[in-house]
Amino acid sequence: MKTIASIVGARPQFIKAFVTSRALEGKFNEVVIHTGQHYDPEMSDEVIDQLGMKLPDVNLGIGSRSHGNQTGTMLIELEKTISEVKPDCILVYGDTNSTLAGALVAAKAGIPLAHVEAGLRSFNRAMPEEVNRVLTDHVSDMLFCPTDAAIENLKKEGITKGVHRVGDVMYDALLHNQWMVSQSTSILPDLQVEKGKYALATVHRAGNTDNATRLKSILDALGSLSMPVIFPVHPRTRFFINQAGLSVNSNVSLIKPIGPIGIVELLEHANCLLTDSGGMQKEAYLLGVRCITLREETEWVETVEAGWNKLAGVDAGLIRKLFETWHPTGERPALYGDGHAAEQICAILQNALA
Repeated sequence: MKTIASIVGARPQFIKAFVTSRALEGKFNEVVIHTGQHYDPEMSDEVIDQLGMKLPDVNLGIGSRSHGNQTGTMLIELEKTISEVKPDCILVYGDTNSTLAGALVAAKAGIPLAHVEAGLRSFNRAMPEEVNRVLTDHVSDMLFCPTDAAIENLKKEGITKGVHRVGDVMYDALLHNQWMVSQSTSILPDLQVEKGKYALATVHRAGNTDNATRLKSILDALGSLSMPVIFPVHPRTRFFINQAGLSVNSNVSLIKPIGPIGIVELLEHANCLLTDSGGMQKEAYLLGVRCITLREETEWVETVEAGWNKLAGVDAGLIRKLFETWHPTGERPALYGDGHAAEQICAILQNALA
């Protein structure tokens, strides 16, 4: 049986790996390597526990560092681990430092590399995530794209070999988590909110969290909304809120990060999502929830083109105006596959590694 080394390190990657690992089970020997990029239990252990995932086979425990230090340390430790595992393929997800480190180790070792969520582009090279995804795509052998736009982006960069449109594994995960929500006790009463009568906010990107002016503008915007705002706070975001001495209005509830099941329930019943997360923009679209993106650009351009996502940056006035006056009316075309992306990825890997 062929061996696949799946490299993960951040909360969204655990969720993507969960559905992919289920598809790989029994067909490959999968070794899951956790870099430790997200080391806070609320960002990793809780996700693993709620989804019923098996624990990673290896945890490198690298933790939080500067981008260069973190990526360099990952390269050193992953190279050691990969030399022991001797995989037939390395599988990476998304656009984190863990993604790039896994990709470079594969390229240097001459091991076939598969990239899930290939071809996404924000066209903002100031974003570390953009650099990570571009470099990863250019050394990948199998590029699993969620959309036609992703395939077109790769084509413009001269990448046409090994490109596959499989749909989005996060849609697979969303369908599973929706079912889990239906089997669980609602968290809305504990948060003292009612369906459709609150906003959900998430902020974690360095461009927003590490800049006190931008972060303050976001918090001011949330505080100006005419509705309760539930804000599960990423550990790095809470650190910078405290460091800058920022506060929020009484309508904003700063709570601990919510697990993957709870966050789907919160999003599904929200009046609006305000976020700088790429994945949550897409999930809002899939659930029919309007989204105001707290960035000037997005990788998920089709959600904007379909009329369900608005780019507001951190302009507090624009954020409030969109929240109070804008309501999507258009259809939501099926953009992200049929909910079986992981199965398609597994079939392609089986064929490629036969």
